[in-house]
Amino acid sequence: MEGTAVPGRLTWQVATVTAARRETPSVRTIELDVPFWPGHRAGQHLDVKLTAEDGYSAERSYSIASAAGEQVAIAVERLDDGEVSPYLTDELRVGDQLELRGPVGGYFVWEKGDGGPLMLVGGGSGIVPLRAILRERERTGGDVPVRLLYSARTSADLIYRDELAAHRDGVEVFYSLTREQPAGWTGYTRRVDPALLAETAWPEGRNPLAFVCGPTSFVEIVADGLVTLGYQSGRVKTERFGGMGGR
Repeated sequence: MEGTAVPGRLTWQVATVTAARRETPSVRTIELDVPFWPGHRAGQHLDVKLTAEDGYSAERSYSIASAAGEQVAIAVERLDDGEVSPYLTDELRVGDQLELRGPVGGYFVWEKGDGGPLMLVGGGSGIVPLRAILRERERTGGDVPVRLLYSARTSADLIYRDELAAHRDGVEVFYSLTREQPAGWTGYTRRVDPALLAETAWPEGRNPLAFVCGPTSFVEIVADGLVTLGYQSGRVKTERFGGMGGR
């Protein structure tokens, strides 16, 4: 997930790429060795800065895809008109270096003690911080029950699909493909709306904790829908970004 970086007091430092793998035709996960990384919480993000030979620089924010105790990783979706993502998805190689700062953010985070049940709703690359939450739950031996609703355009656009399918104990995953579905598809085939949320979300009587991430319009529809279902607004945490991955 990518967005415009917000200036802060964090210090820029140089990180080295240790691994890079293709998740979908347009998404790549990049693992980084960050010498002075202070540690992060599941759901936080970091800022990346690229500087050209003429001194021009561009900054973007990316959700951290890894759990708190894992190596720092980000997932980058290629934007055809982007200044940063084409380089990160197509040209960056293992051993290359880039500038980053972080971690950033303290609101859209989950730790084992926060409880649940968890309702995770992601649109497109909005799955990235939710993946970090799932990995944190597994890493810490958490048994909080989870429901994940993941919406994307097509099956080829589903990020971390194999990893999500491997989750078993206490994790239910629901998919909705909004533009094209493969033969034999048994998941949902429409955009996330209040009716779909009513079919997949935890009952409000269980006092669930929700995390919603995706484009602004997607997040607004989901957050409003959950509140309409009776979710406490203070227990519906949202992270939004502009323009990426249709839902």
